[in-house]
Amino acid sequence: MKPSKSASCLRSLPLVAAFSVAISLLAADQPPLDPNLEPLRPWLGKTWKGEFKNSTPENPIVDISRWERALNGKAVRILHSVNDGAYGGESIIMWDEEKKSLAYHYFTTAGFRTTGTMTFKDGKILSHEKVTGNASGVTEVRSTAQARSDGSLYVKTEYFKDGEWTPGRETTYREDANAKVIFK
Repeated sequence: MKPSKSASCLRSLPLVAAFSVAISLLAADQPPLDPNLEPLRPWLGKTWKGEFKNSTPENPIVDISRWERALNGKAVRILHSVNDGAYGGESIIMWDEEKKSLAYHYFTTAGFRTTGTMTFKDGKILSHEKVTGNASGVTEVRSTAQARSDGSLYVKTEYFKDGEWTPGRETTYREDANAKVIFK
C-alpha cells in the first residue's frame, strides 16, 4: 500500500523542524549587525596578531588587535596594542548616513586621534583618515587591507607628512586566540 500525501508530509515534519532549529541556532551565533558593517564580519570576535614587515629579532614590532561587534550591532570596535602596550588604540566604526560611507574614530595612547572613512572595493578595505594632535608631523593616513586566501589579513599604510605621501607600515595578521591586547 502506497502512503498518502498527507502521511508523507507528516513524516517530513520532523526533518523540517530539525532544519528550522538548526537555522535558528546558527542565527543565534550570528548576532545582528548593521548591513553596512557586514563586510567586516569575518574578523569579528577574533584576536589577530601581526608582525610589522620591518620587525627584526633584535627589535620586534608586534601588533595585537581584537575586533568586536559593538553598540548592539551598530558599530565595530577594534582594540589594538603594539609590543605589549608600548602603543595602542581603539577604533569605533559606524555607518555615516550623511557621507554614505563607513566612518570611524581612532583614539591612541600617544594622545593623538584620527577620523576617517572606509570603503570596500575589489575585495579590499580602503581607508583615509585625518590626524588631530601631535603625531610626529603626520596629518593624514591612507591604508589598504585585504583578506588573503590563507585566512590572513594584510594591511599596508601610507603617511602624509611634510607635504608628501611616504610608505608606512606593512603587517600581515593571523588569527591568534591566545594573543591579548594589553594597555599599560
